[in-house]
Amino acid sequence: MSSQQPITLNVGGMKFMTWLSTLKQFPASRLARMVDGGDPEFRLVNGQFFVDRDGVLFSYILDFLRTHLLALPADFSDYLRLQREVDFYRLDPLARLLSQKHLLKPRPELLEVRFLCQDTRAFFRIFGSSSHTVEELTGRITEFWEQPSAQTWSSDSSPAQTALLPFPPQRPSYHDLIFRCGTDSTTGEQAEARYVSINPDDRKLINGTNVLGLLVDTLLKEGFHLISTRTVSSEENVECYSFERINRPEAVTLSEAQKPEIITPVQSQKRK
Repeated sequence: MSSQQPITLNVGGMKFMTWLSTLKQFPASRLARMVDGGDPEFRLVNGQFFVDRDGVLFSYILDFLRTHLLALPADFSDYLRLQREVDFYRLDPLARLLSQKHLLKPRPELLEVRFLCQDTRAFFRIFGSSSHTVEELTGRITEFWEQPSAQTWSSDSSPAQTALLPFPPQRPSYHDLIFRCGTDSTTGEQAEARYVSINPDDRKLINGTNVLGLLVDTLLKEGFHLISTRTVSSEENVECYSFERINRPEAVTLSEAQKPEIITPVQSQKRK
């Protein structure tokens, strides 16, 4: 048979069609030997290879043969039954992935927002267990400093115009970022104003409470859940908001060294 010949399988009443080359990727497997007629468990019936096994679980096995990815639903729990089916087909690479099924378990991601309000100024510090999330937030948050333009000295000169200069938040480390908003009138007659914008919202907010509300709303939309609030320092009035997000690996794949590699939803989007 040609390796590009389509093959139809009937697995427990469920029909699947794939290329012969897909089934013969792992020569030691029973699927690879099936087409040679050397396995009594597989019978050719009306042009289809029939095997009396679980068709639903075979769909995950066939997907693995096509992609080298073990992608299971978030609520999947039939690991023992799937392991039994994999053992039946003698797919050792997939069996090795299943032996490390802990890689597919959901992992919590923690994020903490500290908010300090002093008179007309507000200060924010975000700590995150994931440096990737902190980096992503840094790219979405922008500080704008209000700078008055030069005054034109003429009899009919209009009031000085202001320009908003964008600056990224500060990054003390990979796992935190700092920014602020509000006005500071201690620098002289001209009060320094700082605004904050959080993409994709195009508003430039100066009020700390409004910025906090927008930040919380942004995190909730990103899948975080607010799990606690507390006051860290009653003297300085520092409020702390703790968030948690459960990250479920989208799939586990085999690397070239035949070692399991986790693929997260973020990595999946980048590959696309």
